[in-house]
Amino acid sequence: MYWTSGIVVFVIVWWLVFFMMLPVGVKIPEQPGEGHATSAPEKPMLLKKALITTGIAIVVTGLIFMVILSDYLSFRG
Repeated sequence: MYWTSGIVVFVIVWWLVFFMMLPVGVKIPEQPGEGHATSAPEKPMLLKKALITTGIAIVVTGLIFMVILSDYLSFRG
């Protein structure tokens, strides 16, 4: 597998995990300020979620590479 393929796999896995992490730990305020969406979280903790997502994406990408390099699944005819 080429290094460019690895970057593409990592980016796709990262975004998938990030969107799954967004609703984790979200607290919606009882009385939102005027002009604010009622579903807007108090503290979205985006940096924390991005760091956790990066760690998970590294592990998942590594597992994907191990499966591809081990020829356990062969996509070649």
